[in-house]
Amino acid sequence: MSTLTLVHVAISLVGIAAGLVVVYGFLTGMRLKGWNWLFLVMTILTSVTGFFFPIHKVTPGIVLGVISLIVLGLALLALKNGWTKTYIITCSIAEFLNVLVLIVQLFMKIPALHALAPTGNEPITAVCKLVALVLFAVLAWLAIRKKAFVLV
Repeated sequence: MSTLTLVHVAISLVGIAAGLVVVYGFLTGMRLKGWNWLFLVMTILTSVTGFFFPIHKVTPGIVLGVISLIVLGLALLALKNGWTKTYIITCSIAEFLNVLVLIVQLFMKIPALHALAPTGNEPITAVCKLVALVLFAVLAWLAIRKKAFVLV
């Protein structure tokens, strides 16, 4: 594993873990300022380091990286302006995108999972991605509906 890959994966995993804590904070009303910044910084670094890999064409990973940076830019804007609902939604989307890439990588790199989905297009991968999407959408909706988390 190259140094770039190792750093990228480590940053990604820290970002995902911090993102789960942030989503928990949304649901419980705990601001967790340090965790929010850790999530934002690590998730931005995840997208940025992804662009350093020697890729010579547009790939799904590149597209997700661009989308993630746009979403994270909106999250930072929401954080600066105290837009709680926008912040919850954008952070939930960014965390979903991180988890989406994690799901794809797990099916590519873990032999037992790769055996279930050797091409990455099998129904089991779609189900896992859909479960992640629904999970983060529901959690964001619950957090907004609960009105427990406030930025200001």
